[in-house]
Amino acid sequence: MRTIRPVWLVVIALVAGAAGWVTTQLTNRASLPTPVLPLSSLLTMGIIVVLTLTLGVQVLRWRNGHRNKPLNAVLAARTVVLAQACAYAGALLSGWHLGVLVDQLPTLALRSNLNVIWFALAVVGGGIIMIVVGLIVERFCRIPPEDGPPPAGKSPKRNSSGGEEYA
Repeated sequence: MRTIRPVWLVVIALVAGAAGWVTTQLTNRASLPTPVLPLSSLLTMGIIVVLTLTLGVQVLRWRNGHRNKPLNAVLAARTVVLAQACAYAGALLSGWHLGVLVDQLPTLALRSNLNVIWFALAVVGGGIIMIVVGLIVERFCRIPPEDGPPPAGKSPKRNSSGGEEYA
């Protein structure tokens, strides 16, 4: 399994931002509502962040020596996948809503109701939190390489992250 590449997060955010900007342009021309998530979506984003952190802390505690019982390998793998999905979803949501904000900022002085702007800013902030938590929990799940020579007949496992593996 590979680590998250920050470049991909930026690419996802840029593509989503462009899509959000174009979609907002089209919906405004058709007199449709601006395509932003409601504030209730922050609750869902918060639940995902808390779940990801909780699972990540369990793996981190095991990695740091609190090994009262063996670590469930499936739980550790799912935690890494959840952390990566959290970061990617945060990039997507942040990018989309930044695109909406870019479209809406020129009309800021003309608006009497700024709810759309505040909703978009809130989701951008939540997306950034998701990215940060995803990256942190992914790091929680790394285990350092084992010291010593590899067993007889086996070549050392090479990894793009400097020899580290996931728990």
